[in-house]
Amino acid sequence: MRTPDLPNALNFTGRAVLVTGGSRGIGAGIARRFGEAGASVVIGYSQAERDALEVADQVRAKGGDALAVQADLRLAGNVDRLIHRTVAQWGRLDVLVNNAGIYPLSPLLEMEISEWENVLAANLTGTHLCTQRAARAMLELRQQGEEAGGGGAIINISSIEATSTAFSHSHYSAAKAGVEQYTHSAALELAGHGIRVNAVAPGLIGRPGLEADWPDGVGRWLERVPLARLGTPEDIADACLFLASPLARWITGVTIAVDGGVQVAPSF
Repeated sequence: MRTPDLPNALNFTGRAVLVTGGSRGIGAGIARRFGEAGASVVIGYSQAERDALEVADQVRAKGGDALAVQADLRLAGNVDRLIHRTVAQWGRLDVLVNNAGIYPLSPLLEMEISEWENVLAANLTGTHLCTQRAARAMLELRQQGEEAGGGGAIINISSIEATSTAFSHSHYSAAKAGVEQYTHSAALELAGHGIRVNAVAPGLIGRPGLEADWPDGVGRWLERVPLARLGTPEDIADACLFLASPLARWITGVTIAVDGGVQVAPSF
């Protein structure tokens, strides 16, 4: 493969990017950043239509194009519709970012089976359905010729909780650990088709009101994290831009922790 021209390596003009859970937080930051890089971005959302439309406006303001599409990613038919809308709008699908998920608290001894199933469905099953359907679309476009697409990059948003622990998060940690192993398996099976699959594992990402809602947790984080701050959605977005770009052309099946170094902090 030819080494990419460095000044244009992060230029996504003419590329179509689908970001699930793109209406708020990390997903919104990823959508805006791809828009800034010139991409056409589909913002998948479940319920927050007003927020999704606002993010679409922000993407356009940054120089990209955007479309907000509602879909419940636990349902295969909804995922098919989301992929179809993306390809119908721009004739291609180059990048999928599986960001959608939920993050509830539930102590293990009190957890209802419905809580367990909902978390795995939202965080793991949705990732599988979107990956499978997007990969099928990428392959179909590749068969039509390079001008219609070809290859592609899939990025799964995991969490440092995939390999660490937190109280009341056994379902969430299990789901994210599943996402990381699924990333390895998907990377293996799709590599022969020119599709790279990687994951990004965020640490604690700031949001408005977080320090007021969880002052002790934020305080513990800031005492421990080597780079001495909370993360931002843009920190995660930039890792996604790299993994989706030709700069990461020989990288597949890995998880990049974007956590300010907290996992290498000494335990004592």
